[in-house]
Amino acid sequence: MLPAFELPTPLDYFAALVREDQGFPLLEATAAVALDEYPELDIQQLLGQVDQMLLRLQRRLPADAGPLERLRRLNQFFFGDLAFGGNVNHYYDPDNSYLNRVLERRRGIPITLGVLWLELAQGLGLQARGINFPGHFLVKVSLAQGQVVIDPFTGQSLGREDLSERLEPFRRRHGLVDEFEPPVELYLQPAPERETLARVLRNLKDIQSQAADWPRLLQVLERLVILLPEDWSERRDRGLALAGLGRIAEARADLETYLVQAEDAPDHDLIAQRLAQLRGGRI
Repeated sequence: MLPAFELPTPLDYFAALVREDQGFPLLEATAAVALDEYPELDIQQLLGQVDQMLLRLQRRLPADAGPLERLRRLNQFFFGDLAFGGNVNHYYDPDNSYLNRVLERRRGIPITLGVLWLELAQGLGLQARGINFPGHFLVKVSLAQGQVVIDPFTGQSLGREDLSERLEPFRRRHGLVDEFEPPVELYLQPAPERETLARVLRNLKDIQSQAADWPRLLQVLERLVILLPEDWSERRDRGLALAGLGRIAEARADLETYLVQAEDAPDHDLIAQRLAQLRGGRI
């Protein structure tokens, strides 16, 4: 009799995708996040859909199209012909974070729209990267003429004044004004793919936290712990979610790890108190 082989779980699949930084498959890893909510989703079929979009776009390009022309055609195709855009009326709908639903509805949030746009842009040979801009994910393309920054939520190209205006609330909130005000360029650094995916997950994390949906929140946190194994705050938050689900032994293990690894954290005493409650059998 042949030995029985266990199929990899969605979490195993995700872990394999995000193991290495080199060649990080951002589109596939982002698509795999949806398996928690849509377990029957065919990821390869989804990737094929995006490939077909790229082929359609490539057929429209003149053979001698330079980078600026490719960028113009991409934006017309993505925001005009296909009508991708922000889900203004239901911004906090979890489906905005699942690429299969974004593709179906042509609506999403900046980060998921940005991931799709980047896949097409890079497929056209453009030097395109994501930007972890405060409060709103952006994308940019480096051209001979300079850098073009685009809001994937609207398709709008953003100049220096637009970016400064968007930064104003963040700067004031953090006291970064007058002589402490960093230049706009500091906020336009390219985002590593791992950080981009973390932003997708943290958007979902915020939504599920607000809803106190412990099972779904735990699913997101499991992925964040795999993606960012040395970000101890995610381990802490997983422990708190496990406690919310009554899985006390696992919760204690996560919180104990947090207290050891994040000794100087400002919430160290608060988490120590929570751990003491769990040890005493108080959920």
